Amino acid sequence: MKKEVSRERVSGFLHACGRNICNDRGETVLLVGWGLGNWLLCEGYMWNLADCAQFDRPRRIERTVEDLTGKAYAKRFWKRYRETFIQESDLQMMAEMGYNSLRVPIAARLFIEEGPKIRFREEGFHLLDTLLNLCEKYGLYVFLDLHAAPGGQTGANIDDSVDDLCRLFIDQAQFERGLALWEEIARRYQDRWIVGGYDLLNEPIRPVRYPGDVDLDMYIPRLREFYEQAIERIRRHDTRHMIALEGVHWATDTSIFDHVYDPNMVIHFHRYGCAPDISAFKPYLEAAQRLNLPLWLGETGENTMAWFSAMMPLAFRLGISVTMWPWKKMTCINSPCSVHEPDDWSMIRAYLEGGAQPDYSTAQRIFDQLLHHIRMENCDLNEQINAQVFRTPGCEIHGTDFDEMPGPEESCHHAPAAYAPGCYRVDTGMEIIGQFDDGDKQFLFDGPWRSALLRLHQEEWAQYSVYDVTSSSNLEIQCFSDEPSRLEVRQNGTLLSVFDLSGMRYEQVLSGMHLYNADACQIRLTVLRGVVKIGNISIRPIS
Repeated sequence: MKKEVSRERVSGFLHACGRNICNDRGETVLLVGWGLGNWLLCEGYMWNLADCAQFDRPRRIERTVEDLTGKAYAKRFWKRYRETFIQESDLQMMAEMGYNSLRVPIAARLFIEEGPKIRFREEGFHLLDTLLNLCEKYGLYVFLDLHAAPGGQTGANIDDSVDDLCRLFIDQAQFERGLALWEEIARRYQDRWIVGGYDLLNEPIRPVRYPGDVDLDMYIPRLREFYEQAIERIRRHDTRHMIALEGVHWATDTSIFDHVYDPNMVIHFHRYGCAPDISAFKPYLEAAQRLNLPLWLGETGENTMAWFSAMMPLAFRLGISVTMWPWKKMTCINSPCSVHEPDDWSMIRAYLEGGAQPDYSTAQRIFDQLLHHIRMENCDLNEQINAQVFRTPGCEIHGTDFDEMPGPEESCHHAPAAYAPGCYRVDTGMEIIGQFDDGDKQFLFDGPWRSALLRLHQEEWAQYSVYDVTSSSNLEIQCFSDEPSRLEVRQNGTLLSVFDLSGMRYEQVLSGMHLYNADACQIRLTVLRGVVKIGNISIRPIS
């Protein structure tokens, strides 16, 4: 994995090589990076205002800022916001953390005017040009993501739609504006190799969300037409860039991938709130196998640290590129950069909930402070995420998240029938059977997974891959035993320790194991006698 994600492989145009993405030297590249949500396309939840309907999408956010601060201030604010939210320091930090790519969600209104005539706006293109120049400097591929197409392609707040209908597919004028925008992007960036590819539409055609919600699936044929025509318009100018296509229903449905739309394309899918095991990837692996195309998990994350350490390394081992979401948002622990709330931000929230409107000077002071807080140097860094994504010292792994690849007898072993099948026991007493011999781990995301314990019987073992381990790292294992038991711990086949467990059923933390230097290593836990339930495995840097 280390070579494939290295920024040394950020070299020239990307292209599909069967199931892999390759650079201009023919080397396999695994994309790993972050999406720049809330920069050129804002969402209210990233401002800690998730439940405020009038602040849920770009056009409503812009209108609210103008109502609160005045038209002249709002115009200055948005110019400064877009110049400040992502700066060189952000990109330098991404590169230093080991990422090689990013995804830029864009709102069409910054690039093409709304109205009867097609007129392009230089504001959005200027911001992209500046970003691309810096990404060349720091070795970061950029994927351009039309997150909010003209008229909206999703039918929800994320596409900046006026009425939660996907008017890109309903109104012919909007359809044509979407095609024209992609043709203009291709014309401008046809020679920019740092552009990794074109993500034609983010999460097109939402599912029915609640009883009585409008069903938009009738527009799926129109989506196919848009993909085909947009590719044709792009290829008039640009034959070198990759095309990324997403399925319907939040980019989770694979039915649209019934043929190869373009020989240089990648299947793009999103996964949130799922069990972090191979079941999350199976439909997309099947589509990629059927069409002989690479896979890109272009949006994922927004989760716990242990979920990152389960989901991301498995994707990499399956040869799937990953872009997480988002790089920066307000008061968070699951994005790399956490923006501090401005003083009196509660006044903005209260206003949106029906309270009194702050006077102009107060509102301007609050938004001025926001401009200060969004700078990278003023954010809190959640550095643990990096350790979880790459499984490096500082990470914590659930016992249930042993290596699913390469598979039974190589990364896990289920003992003969004389012993009960391995299973996960959760705090409620519920048991979920996990069949080690078929490579699947079955559990629910929001209940059992969070508190599940991996139960290993005598002669059973499980293996956990970690990376960039040094001799200044310690291994700790949380475990439980219901009877006197013995657990063996090895690193890359070398014995680290053997523990005799009392069988007193309470939590025991096994420590004192110093790891030795290894770019990649496997920690193997084997039960020599009795039954041991594994909780968390921690790789702790020695301070």
